[in-house]
Amino acid sequence: MQNLTVFGAGLSTSVLIDYLLGQAESQDWKIRVGDRDLESAMAKIKGHSRGEAFEFDVSNEFQRLEEISKADLVISMLPANLHVEVARECIGLKKHMVTASYVSKEMQDLNEDAVQAGVILMNELGVDPGIDHMSAMKVINEIRDKGGKLLQFESFTGGLPAPESDDNPWNYKFAWNPRNVVLAGAAGAVKFKQEGRYKYIPYHQVFRRTEIVEIPEYGKFEGYANRDSLKYREAYGMVDIPTIYRGTFRRPGFCRAWDVFIRLGITDDSYVIEDSENMTFRQFLNSFLAYNPNDSVELKLMHYLKIDPDNSIMDKLKWLDLFEEIKIGLPKATPAQILQHILERKWKMAENDIDMIVMYHLFGYELNGEKKKIESHMVIKGEDRVRTAMAKTVGLPVAIAARMILNGRITTPGVHIPISKEIYTPILEELQQQGIVFEERNGEYQGY
Repeated sequence: MQNLTVFGAGLSTSVLIDYLLGQAESQDWKIRVGDRDLESAMAKIKGHSRGEAFEFDVSNEFQRLEEISKADLVISMLPANLHVEVARECIGLKKHMVTASYVSKEMQDLNEDAVQAGVILMNELGVDPGIDHMSAMKVINEIRDKGGKLLQFESFTGGLPAPESDDNPWNYKFAWNPRNVVLAGAAGAVKFKQEGRYKYIPYHQVFRRTEIVEIPEYGKFEGYANRDSLKYREAYGMVDIPTIYRGTFRRPGFCRAWDVFIRLGITDDSYVIEDSENMTFRQFLNSFLAYNPNDSVELKLMHYLKIDPDNSIMDKLKWLDLFEEIKIGLPKATPAQILQHILERKWKMAENDIDMIVMYHLFGYELNGEKKKIESHMVIKGEDRVRTAMAKTVGLPVAIAARMILNGRITTPGVHIPISKEIYTPILEELQQQGIVFEERNGEYQGY
């Protein structure tokens, strides 16, 4: 019997663990799930005869080593900053590991040690990053196999409320980690390439430079640039491509309203607000505006940011209760933490809400002297608050890759992302059986 250990039992692990338990009998697996909240781990196991839940403290080095030593493969669904230490210990104990998170520099630095130890560290196997890589590489390689030359690659992904649950003026609710949403774009300048020229967008401009994409049956989405698009050129074999751009989807109007928070400075997570627990929402907003005893907070905000009174941005801010005298109640909180607290009151998914993942790729290429394009998109909705679209698109590729490693279908040691045909072809085929399907449209390439 092989032992497969999952560290972390958060919201995105429900479908992952269900899949593993569903395969456990035929694959002769024992599925062990550890979380600091034992009840959460037990809820994911559901009393399955092949499952075992245990309380897990990731900061306890002795427990980490003990649990890794028992496993044949570790799936880390912990916060991204904790993966590297787990990976380092997996290498030392010669255990394979799978994560859904981006490969950090620290993780990449483990490549040589992993190769020497014969250990596979498979990363970026969620939705974005993950399914985006695999679905993109499938089309890119098909274009290359025909003799085509890539001219442009754009990719967008968004986690949003499904249309039937989209009932607020922001057209948005938290379908994943709220903190990541609040701090989106704050990691540094966004980098991409457009028509052969390198482009950089500083944080304070990210949400002001967007583009509109229309998805059949689902309407228009607004895309803003995400992280460093340039780092995937080499991995994708597109070092010389004139245009490469990766971004995130929201509904139109979201980005202009979110930009208000950035311009005010209330997404900052680097300092603490004095007496934050006794401050109200209105006082919090006012603390970022100039002093004027005669003007209201609303007037000062509109004047400072040049917002017209009838602009829908004001409706969005009022709907969040930002101008109300509601006590914050968070001691020693940063501006970003307070903003997250305010948003969670209104952006929480309701009991009957369902989420939706939207992914879109644009490939511009030249073939036999003709310029063409392929647009590829995927839309998947959640079933309920547990089997969400996010849980499906993050958990399923992680689980499938774990099975492939344990079955010996992935054997090359080192730090990897799923960009080779041997990895992405079987995963995409199985995802299609699970309802995660891409539709393609062909057309004439018009340039950027």
